[in-house]
Amino acid sequence: MAGQNENRSYIEVTGMVIGSRPIGEHDRRVVLLTKERGKISAFARGARRPNSALVAATGLFCYGKFRLFSGRDAYTLTEAYIDNYFEFFRTHVEEAAVASYFLEVMEYITRENNDEAALLLLTYASLRALENGKVPISLVRNIFEIRTVVIEGEFMEPNPGKYSDTVMYALRYIATAPVGRLYGFTLEEEAAKEIAHLAARYMEHSYAHHFVSLDVIAAMGY
Repeated sequence: MAGQNENRSYIEVTGMVIGSRPIGEHDRRVVLLTKERGKISAFARGARRPNSALVAATGLFCYGKFRLFSGRDAYTLTEAYIDNYFEFFRTHVEEAAVASYFLEVMEYITRENNDEAALLLLTYASLRALENGKVPISLVRNIFEIRTVVIEGEFMEPNPGKYSDTVMYALRYIATAPVGRLYGFTLEEEAAKEIAHLAARYMEHSYAHHFVSLDVIAAMGY
């Protein structure tokens, strides 16, 4: 990667591609969720040309280091060093649908120049959880939703009298556990249903927005 003494018009960030759309005949517009600068939109010139070094690096889920030129009105992506392409989602349709929902949520709620490091870490851990398959897909989704609300400061613990001890323990664990241990448990069917109900309520209360990915997930039963 470039050193600190190079042109200050360039910045280097660690992040993930959470949005990628074609622009014109050969370019792409990407949205990065970064550790250093929150959400960044950038143009990737020529990224749709077969011989471009940016073809693979501008796909959804790509995680690594990105070098951007900071212009007067926009960023331009010039180089990328990808640590994880999350190729798993190319061949696993159900997990990919839920993973795309995670990215849609992040693109909607994050902002440029905000400290979004915790949400980036959560998103990465959630994708890994879908990938390793040790936790049911629906529970991964609900854990992601509840922890997102916690990070955004919208979380309020419900009345304990309405839910079982198992559900209350799980809810507190989701709210407080280190992200690296967040996906270390499963639930019996009834408790999982209650957690799903709570997650839906939290998301509805916190974000008055219809996430298109939910339509696909609902059709799949998640």
